[in-house]
Amino acid sequence: MTVLDVVFWALAAVAIGSALGVVFIRDLFRAALFLVAAFLAMAGFFIILGAEFLAVVQVLVYAGAISILIIFAIMMTGDVTRGNLANRLSPLALVTAALLLVALVFVAYQGGWRLLSDSPGVEAAHAQVLSQTPSYVGRLLVREFLLPFEVVGTLLLAALIGAIALVREQ
Repeated sequence: MTVLDVVFWALAAVAIGSALGVVFIRDLFRAALFLVAAFLAMAGFFIILGAEFLAVVQVLVYAGAISILIIFAIMMTGDVTRGNLANRLSPLALVTAALLLVALVFVAYQGGWRLLSDSPGVEAAHAQVLSQTPSYVGRLLVREFLLPFEVVGTLLLAALIGAIALVREQ
């Protein structure tokens, strides 16, 4: 077993454990912290895959901005420690989740997975695409998607200003 295998399994344990923590912890703030841990584990998977740009985006956008937005929303709610109470749809949700898990395991087991090393020339093309990804995404954001990018930035800024204004009144 190589060091990369050990790192993968450690990240997998953190990702699965923190995902279970998000689902089963009643305290919403702690559940949000488990969500941050799951996001960071996913960034670790991106690093293992050689997609460092996506790992940085994962940390900045999801582990940073989105988690802060979720934590702001949690902090503005009344009773954070109580969490979601069980209701009559809980058994249906459990059955649906179990069926989804069975379907995912079946597909993962029965799928005809091919490795990149099995196809000649694919590794070079894959490396070329990954090396061009940051500049390609940058060009898309600055040229084709400039207006939506600016609108989302303004919307997030307005949400943060509104959250600060609501908290300051109390």
